[in-house]
Amino acid sequence: MNALTMTWGIAGLTALGVITRPFAFPEAIWAVIGAVLLVALGLIGIADAWAGVAKGLDVYLFLIGMMLLSELARGEGLFDWLASVATAHAKGSPKRLFMLIYGVGTVVTVFLSNDATAVVLTPAVYAACQAARVKDPMPYLLICAFIANAASFVLPISNPANLVIFGGGTMPPLSRWLTTFALPSIASIVVTFLALFWTQRAVINAEDVAIDVQKVPLSPSAKLAGAGLCVTAVVLLGASALGFDLGLPTFVAGCLTSAAILLLTRKSPADTLRGVSWSVLPLVAGLFVVVEALNRTGLIDGLARYLSDGAAASPSQTAAIAGGVVALVSNLVNNLPAGLVAGSTIHAADVSDKIAGAVLIGIDLGPNLSVTGSLATILWLTALRREGLQIGAWTFLKLGVVVMVPALALSLTVLAIQ
Repeated sequence: MNALTMTWGIAGLTALGVITRPFAFPEAIWAVIGAVLLVALGLIGIADAWAGVAKGLDVYLFLIGMMLLSELARGEGLFDWLASVATAHAKGSPKRLFMLIYGVGTVVTVFLSNDATAVVLTPAVYAACQAARVKDPMPYLLICAFIANAASFVLPISNPANLVIFGGGTMPPLSRWLTTFALPSIASIVVTFLALFWTQRAVINAEDVAIDVQKVPLSPSAKLAGAGLCVTAVVLLGASALGFDLGLPTFVAGCLTSAAILLLTRKSPADTLRGVSWSVLPLVAGLFVVVEALNRTGLIDGLARYLSDGAAASPSQTAAIAGGVVALVSNLVNNLPAGLVAGSTIHAADVSDKIAGAVLIGIDLGPNLSVTGSLATILWLTALRREGLQIGAWTFLKLGVVVMVPALALSLTVLAIQ
């Protein structure tokens, strides 16, 4: 067996391990095993593997900062307060509660990123469902998973994968970004809502939402945590407009907010640090190493050649095919490493904004097909497990086909005709 075949074989088995989680091992275990095997078998050098890990530095910093902010907000009761507010505004209507959560999820995704929706909003929604004495919280929790990807290309900061695809100073100006993605984003958000509500309508219509929910007071530390999240959103918008990387500002905001709250409450940082899902970091790092090994097999050059030839022959058809293909690939290897390959391919092929936009929509929206398509969905799964809830890969896939496919098709169509 030659090196090329072995590299692709290990990459495939790594993706399979992350998706199926054999022996119930965490996703991170399989990503790290794949990376270690590539190094141990000499398929990628240690220096090259480290270079792959280093490419994710901005993503690691972004995730650490956002997870710190989320854990602080949860620990200080901000989510419990949000739950009581949401339940009060629902006024006993499960449909109104569904729409309210969907609207909040859209705003959080747009201004704080899809990972923030998974990490920050999911426990808040679970708390809201408990406060409202909802029998089956899953329809409302599914909102967090699907809107996290469906609204993740409204702004450059809405998804770390956007930073991966348009890295290295190639990020379009905000005005050009909105011109390209505003209408496809609206299509994605609306169709995802309609499809998700339709699939969950039986459960929602059978629910009773309590209206006699005790009001939860907002403590000074919870106010500070909320202020930290709001300031982070403003900082991220400013950094995006100025073309700066978003990882370091998010990390600094998380650390400063943590320090302020811990000083105010005189608590030890141990509890906050224990609550952070640190396993996400080796998962991302392992996937980046696998992609780096694939890159060294000539993958980028071959893909760039095909993309350039297709763009010259039929731009619209190439955009549609590229968007669909990367959407499927994102579910096989996760959209962050897929975004890294797609971004490098776009740069090498030097294609139009429309084709690049189709690729980005596929990377951002496509992961709604499976539970491991995006890092946000994996974070969402982690949040569910923390509450003792589970959803099977096959169950999610059946739902993802109904929700993601029409949203992707309409978004790509809108992009093509505008």
